Amino acid sequence: MSGRLWLKMGAAGGIICIGGPALIYYVMPTEEELFKRYNPELQKRSLENRQKKQEDFDNFVGRLKEYSRSNKPIWEAAAEDEARIRATGIEEQRRIADEIQKRRDEIKRHSLNPN
Repeated sequence: MSGRLWLKMGAAGGIICIGGPALIYYVMPTEEELFKRYNPELQKRSLENRQKKQEDFDNFVGRLKEYSRSNKPIWEAAAEDEARIRATGIEEQRRIADEIQKRRDEIKRHSLNPN
């Protein structure tokens, strides 16, 4: 192969490797440009939800950091945490149901014995 062919291949490879990402960077709009293209209602809704989404993301990252501290894989630690939260929720629902039942019984007792 001649040196000229090697030079052509090198130039073509450089154009593809450098020019492709540069073109994508040039063509892709920024977040601000996308936000400006929204209609006013979507802009308002986006601004209202921004704080909540940021808090949710921060909570998610915090949980991931907590899961990564254990010696278990993250997916196992997350599954255990979800099971713990689910069990706590079930216990809370049972406690609330018991309180409601106690109130109903108390109301029945007072309605039957107005003394």
